[in-house]
Amino acid sequence: MANLYIGLVHYPIMNKHKEVITTAITNYDIHDIARASITYDVSKYFVIHNIPAQRELVRTIMEHWKSGFGSTYNPDRKDAFTGVELVNSIAVAVRMIEDLEGMKPIVATTDARTYDNTISYARMREHLENEGRPVLVLFGTGYGMTKETMESFDYILEPIYGHGEYNHLSVRSAVSIILDRLRGEAWWNK
Repeated sequence: MANLYIGLVHYPIMNKHKEVITTAITNYDIHDIARASITYDVSKYFVIHNIPAQRELVRTIMEHWKSGFGSTYNPDRKDAFTGVELVNSIAVAVRMIEDLEGMKPIVATTDARTYDNTISYARMREHLENEGRPVLVLFGTGYGMTKETMESFDYILEPIYGHGEYNHLSVRSAVSIILDRLRGEAWWNK
């Protein structure tokens, strides 16, 4: 089984006016995605941010739960934070995986639209279950990653379709749904 890594990207991100921005750290994103990551056996969850002050905020939050008061107040949260890694760019996350695995990961991302390199959840799950090459799935914040960044990835996972037409999930919700599709119980086979 291939190792699965995920990353939460805060730069380069688009705003609603299609301008390139850096989004702010959201405390709940760190917590909730860390908990989903450990639940679905993610090898490492990268929080990717390019601004030093925002990285310091993440360090403070992580220290509270890993070694501060939070570590004894809520030991489950401490466990969830063991797989969180703070880096300043997507490239650094890819290099870290390459160093750990001895090979470059397949890099995929998500979007609400389809592209020429869109891959189904079934195909990506099959790769994770049967191949050795690690996979890094990146999740954008704000209004998504820039077009140039998206074009540099190997795959874009198919959109998450709900029952209705609305299609704008929070990143925490999208991560949980996608991790369940890639690593969850194969309930449809029962």
